[in-house]
Amino acid sequence: MKNTTINYQPSSAFITASWVALGSGLAGYIIGLTRADMLLNEKGYYFTLIMFGLFAVVSLQKSVRDRLEDIHVSDIYYNICWFATILSIVLLIVGLWNATLLPSEKGFYAFSFLLALFGAITVQKNTRDTLLSADS
Repeated sequence: MKNTTINYQPSSAFITASWVALGSGLAGYIIGLTRADMLLNEKGYYFTLIMFGLFAVVSLQKSVRDRLEDIHVSDIYYNICWFATILSIVLLIVGLWNATLLPSEKGFYAFSFLLALFGAITVQKNTRDTLLSADS
């Protein structure tokens, strides 16, 4: 098995932008939840969803990257990562579709959720690239 890695040290601007995306997406989502006029169990549902989604995309990003670098990742784990990522997004869509929120609020939650997921993926990527660059 050939283990080839391409070490690209991400720029400080990209690292900063990634953390800003993660922070602003997650902060906006959480602040929106704390200020929302919904039952506590609904807030719990949406909070659990963002935590599940963040874990899923970080696991997916690592699995995809490992496969690109010829590091063994079992098919079942790889498929579970894809399933969990898609499931978190589908559950958000279903929850928002059935929520008694204004359309603008639904859009806010959807976009802050996606921004947080994107930020988590890029932060994980940058962390890995930075560690690999330091090792070489």
